[in-house]
Parts: sequence; structure tokens; C-alpha cells
Amino acid sequence: MIELGKLVASSKDVLPALKTQQCRSWLRNESWWLGILLFASVVWTFLPAVHNDFVGFDDPLYVTGNFHVQQGLNWENLKWALSSGEAANWHPITWLSHILDYELFGLQAWGHHLTSLILHAISTVLLFLVLNRMSGMRWRSFMVALFFGLHPLRVESVAWAAERKDVLGTFFWMLTLWAYVNYVESKLRYLNEVGEIGFRVKARKLHAQRFYALTLLFFTLGLMSKPMLVTLPFTLLLLDYWPLDRLTDDIPKPEGAGRGNAFRTLLWEKLPFFLLAAVASVVTFVVQRSGGALVEGARLSHSIANALVAYCRYLGKLFWPVDLTVFYPPVAAWPIGTVVAAAVILAGITLLAVVLVRHKPWLFVGWFWFLGTLMPVIGLVPAGEQSMADRYCYVPSIGILVMLIWSGCDLAKRWLCANAGAVSSAKPLRTRFIFGAGLVATAVLCAGLTRRQISYWKDTETLFRHAIEVTKNNYLAHNNVGTALDKKGRPAEAIQEFHQALRDKPNYPEAYNNLGVALGEEGQLQEALNQYMEAVRLKPGYADPHNNAGTILEKLGKMDEAITQYKAALRLRPDYADAHNNLGAALGRKGRLDEAITEFQQVLKLQPKSADAHNNLGVALEAKGSLDAAIGEFMEAIRLQPDYARAHFNLGGALTQKGQFDAAIGEFQNALRLKPDYAAAQTNLAVVREMKQRSVGEPQPAK
Repeated sequence: MIELGKLVASSKDVLPALKTQQCRSWLRNESWWLGILLFASVVWTFLPAVHNDFVGFDDPLYVTGNFHVQQGLNWENLKWALSSGEAANWHPITWLSHILDYELFGLQAWGHHLTSLILHAISTVLLFLVLNRMSGMRWRSFMVALFFGLHPLRVESVAWAAERKDVLGTFFWMLTLWAYVNYVESKLRYLNEVGEIGFRVKARKLHAQRFYALTLLFFTLGLMSKPMLVTLPFTLLLLDYWPLDRLTDDIPKPEGAGRGNAFRTLLWEKLPFFLLAAVASVVTFVVQRSGGALVEGARLSHSIANALVAYCRYLGKLFWPVDLTVFYPPVAAWPIGTVVAAAVILAGITLLAVVLVRHKPWLFVGWFWFLGTLMPVIGLVPAGEQSMADRYCYVPSIGILVMLIWSGCDLAKRWLCANAGAVSSAKPLRTRFIFGAGLVATAVLCAGLTRRQISYWKDTETLFRHAIEVTKNNYLAHNNVGTALDKKGRPAEAIQEFHQALRDKPNYPEAYNNLGVALGEEGQLQEALNQYMEAVRLKPGYADPHNNAGTILEKLGKMDEAITQYKAALRLRPDYADAHNNLGAALGRKGRLDEAITEFQQVLKLQPKSADAHNNLGVALEAKGSLDAAIGEFMEAIRLQPDYARAHFNLGGALTQKGQFDAAIGEFQNALRLKPDYAAAQTNLAVVREMKQRSVGEPQPAK
């Protein structure tokens, strides 16, 4: 019998010892160290992406030109994120992620890239932990995660800010698997404890139910990040077969019941997941169709042919990751021999996976993981013009890696066992060393190719010049190179690129619109207007050329026609801030000040932090005689953009009218400091100084 005092004393002695033992156990746990190694390897490999800029392809849509994102976190933006179909997708969690990044980093590209990098590194570690937990094969799981994390096909998803939805969706995919594995383990425990103390079984069951709810939650968040997660319920069923082996282990079956009953139980268990996936699929289809992302008129036979070839192209890129690019142009028609060869290859691998399903279940699970998770983006329902995309292989590649690593390790193990008695003990050790060295060399090669691929994402021009080098007839690449050159003040070179884009794709409205912009900058106003009208003819719902045509018509002195074009742009896109701003300016020049003020106020509803809109509203208010209100707008414009010379100039003019000559002189001086060749500011400064001298020299009235 232990005395109470001794019991308390022994407990005090035991608890620190237990903590020390747990600490040592953690330090000895290889899984933690391997996870840390994975995280560090991925971060080091992708770190150069942090030094890259934004690119002009989709990044403006998601970050640099998205006024909702740049308003920061607030209730209005939360409602917008939950309801928006912008970018032809419904992914509110992705929008909130971009908004949070803008809150933290503004438009500093390094911060946005760093977030994507960290999400990818965490997903890599989670993949390792989940595979290891399910299979008990630590080193195989580590190798799958390592090659997943370092493969060059990951670059597009990680280095492209607009693809946040990819890394974020995959992050929730991995969390869903982690929660699901915990649910399966908890359920297995309480099923094995039936007949024991009741409260213990209930606690185990409650624990399992919590993990089931957590699995549903992570899956829902994943669907709200990227709809491609609709295939996850099917993937869970594959994992139930292997490596979880739930068809035999944890499903309670009546006596005499077999696998069929267990499978029906598993299907019933996944019903909420399938329902969520169905809802997400319908929402995505509706949003993409309304957003113009679905390619109309595509022949089913062409879509099937491209899907068969694309599956094989993805396999090729996995094994030989060269000539990767941001955009693979569509192929008008694949040669029949290519399509037949692709079908034979896919059918052969499928047949092999099915035949060997009992002896090598990882082949079956890995292959159908690959086929199934690629299905939503393989092109059977054409969304976008690309024939394939590196980012689409992000999650599907895991299935192929599982097939390769498990099969390779299985073959190596069989070979070592077969030769263990026939060779000296040193030879198996040497073989293991060679095998390990080969894997390390392959991983280093992957990391090197990945870092090289990241360098192509430096900026828009670099990215799309590389695309031109590795593909043919890449109209989108020429168009984007032209846009980059135009922004760098090289419109003549940009015009050549736009013409090449139109040679590759004659009916390309975006290229006609961009060509019009460059021609306008070169002073070829009528030719620019012709390009805008051609863009409108090809794509009647395209708002940009209407707005751009309005600016040309203003320069040609056709103000009424310009106003008509601005209004046409706004009918197509009511939240088009630039068109509201241009319409307001045109109405102001026509003397329609009340209408102009309304347009500028609408701009500020859409873009509260627009210094231009505040300045323009101030000009309209000043013209109407509301000097105090005008001064307030000019000051707000300067607060938002302190180096805004025009706003300083306008504020100086308004202060002059108020008789505040000293303050006006200060504003004109600020305008000249920011823009030394500002002739109007120099003239007004001289005039105000003279006015001040006259006011000082006037005789004071007798008291």
C-alpha cells in the first residue's frame, strides 16, 4: 500500500520524467525531421520566386488591377468575395486570401509570392505525413512528397500570383485527407472497443464524428478556393481501398456480408461530400458560362481527341519536364495516328492497373487518382483556349508518383531479397547506397530545373518570350509581349508583336484592342479607331475597345460620339471605373457638370482610393462654384498620392479663388518641385505672387 505523501511525491517525480521521455521520443521521431527537411527543401528551391514581379497575365485581374482586392478587408469586400463571379470562377476563399495579402504587403510582389510558396511547402509536408499515416511506409511517403514538392511542373502554381487558388485549394485538399485519416483511425478504435465500458466507446465515437465534421469543413473550404476539388470524394473512395483497406477492416458487416455491402456503406458515408461536389460543379458551370470562359461550339470529337493526347502529354511532362510554358496553344486537329497511340497507351496502363489490382493496389489507386483528378480540366467541357496547362497537373501528379515510388521500391526490395543469399553482405549495402544516390541526384536535378523555370517568371516580357521560344503559333504570348513592350514605352515594337499575334490568330479581339492602344500612342488615331471597331465587331460584349474608342474620338474632336462609346462600355460593364471616369471628364468638357459629378462619385464608390477620381471630382465642383468642396477633394487626392503634381496645381488654383495666396503659392511650388517643367504652374505662381503684392500694397481703410 502506497502512502498518500509518497504517492504525491512519486507523481512529482514521474511527470517531469514523462515529459522528458516524450521530448526524447519526438527528437527520435524520423517523421518530424523528414517533414522539416521537406519544408526546407521546398522553400530553398522556390525562394527565387520571391524576387519575381507580377506578370501581366491574370495578375491584374486578381491583384494589381482589382479594386476590390485593393480595398482591403471589410464587410463590403467579404460580401463581394462570397457573391462574385469575377474571373469566371466562384472562389471566395481565394479572393479573401488575395485581399489579406494586399492588407499585409500592398502591391509588393514578394509578399504575394511568399504566401504561395509557404502554402506549397506546407502542402508538401502534409502529403508526406498523410501518406505515412495511411501506409506506414515512411521513406516511400517521403520520396513521393519530395518529388511532388520539387518538380518543375509545380512552378506555374507557385510562382504565378494569380494561381493562388491552386496552392490554396491543394492546401485544403491535404488538410481534408489529414482529417479523414484521423476520422478513419478514430472510427476503427471505437468499433474495436464495442462491448467495453460504454462511456469510453461514446467518447471514441464522438471523437470520430468531430474529425468527420472537420473533413467536411476542409473540403468545403477547398471547394471555395478552387472548384477542381470536386473529385476529392472519388479520391477518398480510392484511398479506402488502398492503403486504408477499409473494405475489410473497419466497416461493421452482418454475418455473411462481403465487400459489396462495405462499399455501399462507404458510399453512404461520402454522400455529403458528393452533394457538395455536385453543388460546386453546377455553380462553377453557371459562373464560367456567364463569364465567357466556356468555349462555345467545340466539337465533342475534337474535345475527346485532345483529352486523350493531353493525358499522355501530362505523363510526358512528368517524366521529361522541359519546354514548360504558361500557355500551350490549342491544336486545330490532332493527327489520327497520335490520337490512336494515346488511346492505346492509356488503355494499356488502365488494363495493367486493373489486372494487378490485388497484388499491386497502388498501381490501381495511383492511376485512377491521376485520371480522375484531371477529369474536370482535361477539356471534355472546354474552359479556356489552352490545350493543356502545367497547373492542372498539380494534384493529379501525386497519383503517378505513388505508382512510380511504390513500384520502384517494391522491385528493389524483391531484387535485394532474391540476391541476399547469393552475394556478400556488403553488396546489398552498396546497392542501397547506389539506389539512394540515384534518388538524391534525381531530386537535385528536379530542384535545378525548377529554379531555372522560376527564372522565366521574372516579369511579363521574360515569361512570354520564353513561351514563344518553346511553342509554335503562340498568339497569346505575342499579344502579352506586345502589351509589356507598350507599357515600357516601346509602342513600335509592340505593334509588331500584335501583328504577329493576329497572323497566328486572325480573329483575336484582344490583339486588335491592344494594337489600337499602341497605334494611338504613335499618333495614328484613325487607324487606332479602326482596330477598336474591329475588336467590337469580333466580340460585341467586350467593353475595353468601346472605352478606348471613346478616348480616340475625344482627340478627334467628336465629343458626342465619345460619350456614346463610354456609355456603351458601361452598359456592358457597369462597374468599369475607367469608363465612368472618362465619361465624367467628357461630360464636364461639355458643361454637363451635374452628370459629370455623378460619374466621378460613381468612380469613388468603386475605387475609394483613386486619387484621379478625387482630383477630377474637385475640378467639376470648382467649375460649378463649390470651392470648399473642391478644395476638400484636391486635398484628399494629395493625401492618397502626395506626388500628384496636377492635384497640387488644382488646389493652388482653388485657394487663389478663395484669396488664400500664401497657401496657393505653396501648392504651386509643390507642383513645380514634383514637375519642374510644369509651365502652367510657373505662370500661375508668378500671377499669384503679383496678386499677393497688390493686396499687401492696397491702402488700409481708416479706423
